[in-house]
Amino acid sequence: MEYTIGTQAVSTRDIVYRSLKNQILLLELPPGTGISEKEISLKFNVSRTPVRESFVRLAQEGLLAVYPQRGTVVSLIDSELVEEARFMREHLERAVIREACRSFQARNLIDLKANLDKQKLCIEDQDYKEMFMLDEEFHHVIFTGCNKKNTWEVIQQIKVHLNRSRMLKLTADHNWEHLYQQHYCLYEAIEQHNINQGDQIMQEHMALTIADQEMLMAKYPQYYKQRPEN
Repeated sequence: MEYTIGTQAVSTRDIVYRSLKNQILLLELPPGTGISEKEISLKFNVSRTPVRESFVRLAQEGLLAVYPQRGTVVSLIDSELVEEARFMREHLERAVIREACRSFQARNLIDLKANLDKQKLCIEDQDYKEMFMLDEEFHHVIFTGCNKKNTWEVIQQIKVHLNRSRMLKLTADHNWEHLYQQHYCLYEAIEQHNINQGDQIMQEHMALTIADQEMLMAKYPQYYKQRPEN
């Protein structure tokens, strides 16, 4: 079965897949949560086939884990995959910010400023889901302004564990002013064509994940994959 959203036909499977993925990434389905095909098919009022296909796709992306005795559960956050994604993201984001500081489309600079204004409002409202979306959008605009949309898509493919960690940080610590200030400094660096400032701020920005991981693993050990001690 297909539904039309705007001008694009979307299958039942895609609707189920996108909804479940969104719930997992936003921690509405926290790591370790058990889910079943029957439960989800009843929730979406669909047959089990699109649910099963969605489960397979989410498992391939590392968001679901299937255990013979326990059934299907939302996968635990893997700290090693978080670090690997952070490493890749840091190097690509630093390369892109340097390029943005050299040359950046004017309309995208306006979009960055509008995004920053929304972040300010979001800090006042303490809406962690919206703050996450604005954070993603801010970085996406930088890539778009440098004509690096495909590079952005590559990063998205390995960020599922990193994104859940980032979302968890926003829920655990509502002091987002530092995040906003770093974003504003990146905006200024682009506006002023200051390559050194842009690179330095982006490096510091990406390094936040390292310190955050230690705090989050201590505070939410039940959400993280436990690794044997050496």
